[in-house]
Amino acid sequence: MTATTAPTVLTARALLLDMDGTLVNSDAVVERIWRRWAVRHGLDGNEVMKVVHGRQGHASMALLLPDRPVEQNHADNARMLAEETADMEGVVAIPGAPEFLASLRGLPHALVTSADVPLSTARMAAAGLDLPDVRVTAESVGASKPDPEGFLKGAAELGVAPAYCIVFEDSGAGIQAGRAAGMRVVGVGPRAGFHGPDAVVRDLTAVRVEAVGDGAVRVYVG
Repeated sequence: MTATTAPTVLTARALLLDMDGTLVNSDAVVERIWRRWAVRHGLDGNEVMKVVHGRQGHASMALLLPDRPVEQNHADNARMLAEETADMEGVVAIPGAPEFLASLRGLPHALVTSADVPLSTARMAAAGLDLPDVRVTAESVGASKPDPEGFLKGAAELGVAPAYCIVFEDSGAGIQAGRAAGMRVVGVGPRAGFHGPDAVVRDLTAVRVEAVGDGAVRVYVG
């Protein structure tokens, strides 16, 4: 892994949280849906899975089927979102996620996810997790991760400058988006360490958060 796994202390004024792979383990359903899609389009499922994490579906399709019309990708994405929202088998919380979210009550934080409102609501509920009050979903942005728009919008809604935000992400696209937004990034899980986060943890049991006064938040990682 390229990032440090040694104990790290970061100070911020807001935390921006990805959902899939960071708070919620939805890998089982993502694999089912996207491997079926790969078969329908004659693509290698293993190669497809290297692309899809972190991005909105239509953005992944644009990379995998570059000659296909954008409108067709959006229509296909809408169908897949409906499939994903109806399939919660195997969706569980990332270890430490309930305690991590509980520690953020009263502190500035937001969910920034490539899922839409129905999917993010269903997955957080299936994992037994409370939704943050501030949420940036697929409907809120014009560009998918790795574009930084979602994280910049989350920071703006919280009224915190990007440089004072910490992103929690698992995917290459998400980590790239956080970096592009000018934010520090904590990588969560096995995918994260290969994409240059500032620090990486196996799961959220290795993260502790505390308020330290004057609006600051201290994050202990590792």
